[in-house]
Amino acid sequence: MFVQATKCKHGKSTYLTYLVRESFRTAQGPRSRTVCNITGLPAHTRQLIAQSLRGQNFVAPDSLELTEAWSFGGLAVLRQAWDALGLPRLFSFVNSARNAGLLQAMVFGRILFPSAKLALADHARGTLLAAACGLDQAQEDFDEDDLYEAMDELSGQWVRLEQQLYEQSFPQGVSLVLYDLSSVYFEGEGPVGISCYGHSRDHRSDRPQVLLAVATDVQGLPLHLEVLRGNRGDTTSLQGLLATLRRRFGISEAVFVFDGGMSSKLNLEAMEALKLKYVTRLGASALEQLLEQLPADPAPELWDRTQVMEIIREGKRYVIAGGPWRQQRDHQRRQARLAKAEAELKRLAAVKRKKVNAQKLASQVGRALQRLKAHKYFDYSVDQHGQLQWSRRTNLIRAEAVRDGLYLLGTNTSAQQVPSAGVVHHYKHLLEVEDAFCHLKSYLQVRPVFHRRPDRVRNHIRICFLAYWLTAKLESQWRQKDQRIEVHNLLRQLQSIRLGRLQVQGKTFKSLVTQVPKDLNGVLSKLGLLPLFAQPPAWTPAEGL
Repeated sequence: MFVQATKCKHGKSTYLTYLVRESFRTAQGPRSRTVCNITGLPAHTRQLIAQSLRGQNFVAPDSLELTEAWSFGGLAVLRQAWDALGLPRLFSFVNSARNAGLLQAMVFGRILFPSAKLALADHARGTLLAAACGLDQAQEDFDEDDLYEAMDELSGQWVRLEQQLYEQSFPQGVSLVLYDLSSVYFEGEGPVGISCYGHSRDHRSDRPQVLLAVATDVQGLPLHLEVLRGNRGDTTSLQGLLATLRRRFGISEAVFVFDGGMSSKLNLEAMEALKLKYVTRLGASALEQLLEQLPADPAPELWDRTQVMEIIREGKRYVIAGGPWRQQRDHQRRQARLAKAEAELKRLAAVKRKKVNAQKLASQVGRALQRLKAHKYFDYSVDQHGQLQWSRRTNLIRAEAVRDGLYLLGTNTSAQQVPSAGVVHHYKHLLEVEDAFCHLKSYLQVRPVFHRRPDRVRNHIRICFLAYWLTAKLESQWRQKDQRIEVHNLLRQLQSIRLGRLQVQGKTFKSLVTQVPKDLNGVLSKLGLLPLFAQPPAWTPAEGL
């Protein structure tokens, strides 16, 4: 049956008639007949009849209910990437499927809502984190003790995990390895054995710490992570890294790039003995010595800061580089230090003292200049009357200004293997390692660390490493699609996409996905992610949660 509308004109007026008609077959062919006339019914009633005859169902509005709107957009992207990269087999060594799911949940949690293990349950509430990791969405409580138990299973398995990730990321091997160190401090004393006081990159010398040694490729994709004692010297870590990379991954021909803190004579000699190539930054004293050996009228490219200058001395290859921006930065830093130092000198000279102690005042001046990193710029003295006098070392300041913006790189590669511009380019890639540390220590929130057992500190940092590895892989894939996006920011924005359950008279009727935010439609389309949100994902429970 169907509703048929017919028109009838009478003079200048047009009349509409609405009939319910029924089709049937006869020997002469299909026919139809009128069942009833519904013209006199209200328009909305006629529309309901027509829709009902087309097979649509209708219920009373007050019997509809939307239950559990779960955030899942970012999780959907992570779950797809996890499966596409073959990571479900990553935790094949884990004793139970639930512990493997909890490890996966901790990795996803570091990306979407980094927090302490105790807070994971709170942050997971209202999300499909459990379902995305193959856990029971209705029953999983992310108990802290269970999370620690799952995390403990990483102990003794890290070498295997790193090898799997390396084979996944670099089937052809790597030709350039970037290496750097950073520090992570503890609240309290930290675990005995690895937490020590040392040089803090976090500017928290009042806290014990551990060191993170991270090696990445040229795109910033991490290869290797090591957790070292907090008082370990920079120069003592490199040879251990070389041995690890050769043994674990078979890397023997790559060019290694590292910063000046690791460019000791011993390390460079060790690399030469292993026939490994390197690019490293050398200290300011090495630059000064090299510049002193230049002719009185040095090459003009040294001073215009737009060219690199290569020098061969005693069979060793050096590249001097710089830039206008670095020159301006060095000048401004020195001027700021001079201004602060002179203000402090004037303050100390103006202090009224009851008793003259020239030695004590000179000591105060020395400590103040050291604190302000300006001690080398001033000569000062205190006379017998306690009067402080000082002067700038103008020759030193003038000589330093000539070198503003310049830095020295050393390499044992040949010009045929890596030209001068390539040496500088390799060194600048160390920014990728700094970016890795930014991810590990900032938005993945490695720091501060509250764990008290050395193995749990290591495993906590390893989970952060896995989270960064996953986001770095996504970033690399998206970059190939001409999309340079901060992965964690997009994933967290996508969490605003929700999955809801529509119930009718207390029974689950349908699952519904909310609309993708309009400002994200274009980006998701370019990344090929829109199909993820066309319908509820297959990994969500079929019935009400």
